[in-house]
Amino acid sequence: MKVYEGKSIFKGIAIGKIFFYQKGTQQVKRVKIDDVEAEKKRYEAANAKAIEQLEALHAKAVKEANAAVFEVHMMMLEDDDYVSSIRNMIETQQVNAEFAIASTGDNFSEMFSQMDDEYFKARAADVKDISDRLIAVLSQRESVGDMGEEPVIVVADDLAPSETVQMDKEKLLAFVTRYG
Repeated sequence: MKVYEGKSIFKGIAIGKIFFYQKGTQQVKRVKIDDVEAEKKRYEAANAKAIEQLEALHAKAVKEANAAVFEVHMMMLEDDDYVSSIRNMIETQQVNAEFAIASTGDNFSEMFSQMDDEYFKARAADVKDISDRLIAVLSQRESVGDMGEEPVIVVADDLAPSETVQMDKEKLLAFVTRYG
């Protein structure tokens, strides 16, 4: 039997099977496109769907936890600089939306992580989360996998708020993260 120890932010003990949660890595390739307008429409449809998903997560989080993070995510998806950067890459470099989103997300995330203010440093993870959500929508991939049938302790390197809200609370005993 392995025993995992860590610092608890809540009181209590959890005993159960462990589910190792791993984020799906999204390999994004740069693809030259011919129809810029069609690609921008693909991006805009994915953006609208991502906002719709975040609105649903926000409504769920209002009942369960702090929903403010989802309001921030929705605002980021509508941020003029973020949106313009993606659209400009699609137009000027004639690249696929996934590549434009991944590049923009990486650039914005790096920019936020270099700031002195802790609030803005924390936004780096938010930018990465919304970019991953958009790419998942475009690739029609689910963001949280199946945890199985019985209650488990979820162990992960890090969990985004959107991932924890989507987890089935009936099957969640606790979660342990290395970084988050």
